Amino acid sequence: MRVLFAGTPEVAVPSLDRLVADGFDVVAVLTREDAPVGRKRVLRPSPVAARAAELGLPVIRANRIDAAAREAIRAAGPDVAAIVAYGGLVPPAALGIPRHGWINLHFSLLPAWRGAAPVQHAVIHGDDITGAVTFLLEEGLDTGPVYGQLTEAIGPDDTAGGLLARLAQSGSVLLSQTLSGIDAGRLVAVPQAGEVSLAPKLGLEDGRVDWTVPALAVRRRINGTTPEPGAWTTLEGQRFKLGPVVPRTDTPALEPGHVAVLPGKRPRVLVGTGSHPVELGAVQPAGKKTMDASDWARGLGGETKVVFA
Repeated sequence: MRVLFAGTPEVAVPSLDRLVADGFDVVAVLTREDAPVGRKRVLRPSPVAARAAELGLPVIRANRIDAAAREAIRAAGPDVAAIVAYGGLVPPAALGIPRHGWINLHFSLLPAWRGAAPVQHAVIHGDDITGAVTFLLEEGLDTGPVYGQLTEAIGPDDTAGGLLARLAQSGSVLLSQTLSGIDAGRLVAVPQAGEVSLAPKLGLEDGRVDWTVPALAVRRRINGTTPEPGAWTTLEGQRFKLGPVVPRTDTPALEPGHVAVLPGKRPRVLVGTGSHPVELGAVQPAGKKTMDASDWARGLGGETKVVFA
């Protein structure tokens, strides 16, 4: 089976590796154009482009699937296109190029969490179960019929990044099995059924912590925005970045946003919420490197009137 693979970020690399390892004829890789990275804004290929180069696969770089990109795809002659987090829309003019269409690996149990950030929204909203599906791409946003799915439990300590990494691995197997089933004529896609929810891309403001909500909601907000776009609060008007926290029911209550340091060989740093406090883990004060909250607390010099806003 001749496959066009479309993907851009690191989360798509396991699927590319899986298809190659399972013997599919990956005739070309479609990915977004090289982008500036780091403070010096050096142009770097996408993780998928870099991996394709290592595998010796031809690469089509395009931020939009315009006429030139469509011609390159058509020239590759794929039987099917497998798409994982490409980062751009597939226009109607491109949908019909492969005879089996475009098969999308999406990291939610559709129709739940249609959109660009399904895993982040599942964690933020406190879902117990998520998963991945393969579905036939059509013009609507993640609306196509489903070929297969897998489920994955969401633990209390799961961050969006960690959960997505697990789904990228298990999802790669699902994608390979789906393409094999389509090639053999064994699979039929079935329409989506259930309640629809949307998962738009998260921005910087989505990572801001509201300390007036309960501790579990604070934890989910932080976990769901780790590592991207990143969780944060403000201290003296400057952004203060936060890593995952642990709710503590065995400590005295604090006013929302108020910080307390419990002394000891390794000081514990607590922050008040709308219910019980949470204990900070990794933090990054403005202009400094990421550090353990206990190290940050030692640098407060006995200051106890610290309040996050």
